[in-house]
Amino acid sequence: MADLKSVPDAVKWQLAARNAALIPALYDRMFRKEIGDRYDEIEHEVWVALSRTSYDIATELSFPVDTAGNLAKSIMAVMIILYGPDFKNEILDVAEDRSVIVIRRCPFHAIGTPHLEHGENTFHKCMAFTLMSVPLLNKKFQARFVRAMCLGERQCEIKVEPKPEEEEKKS
Repeated sequence: MADLKSVPDAVKWQLAARNAALIPALYDRMFRKEIGDRYDEIEHEVWVALSRTSYDIATELSFPVDTAGNLAKSIMAVMIILYGPDFKNEILDVAEDRSVIVIRRCPFHAIGTPHLEHGENTFHKCMAFTLMSVPLLNKKFQARFVRAMCLGERQCEIKVEPKPEEEEKKS
């Protein structure tokens, strides 16, 4: 019988996270053919619902979300908790109320090879999760994708910035 106690926690986490990141692609590959055009609509709702877990995790762990920089760091921490340590990212504070998340390696993109279909389908999953998570954590902010690896860019760039109505309040 296998002895799980002999497997380091980091290895268990890596394997679990790799498989968690693979699940969306496998569902896409298996169900898109059967469901057809409605698949994207249904899946979008799944990722929106999943984004609500970002609020639960950040709240439970007392992650700071008061500034754009803290919010960006907290979103990435939540994503690492949910999808594993295969993210390679950097948070750039470009102004007091603006930050950029730069992702150079992503588990959804990194495990690609024959199992994952890259491109628009992957991007829409990540976009739904991220765009919904940011305002859930701090309603004064929004996220905006500038670049995306799964759309052919060399890295992902996601701006965390005040919502337009927050900008107007400052003026």
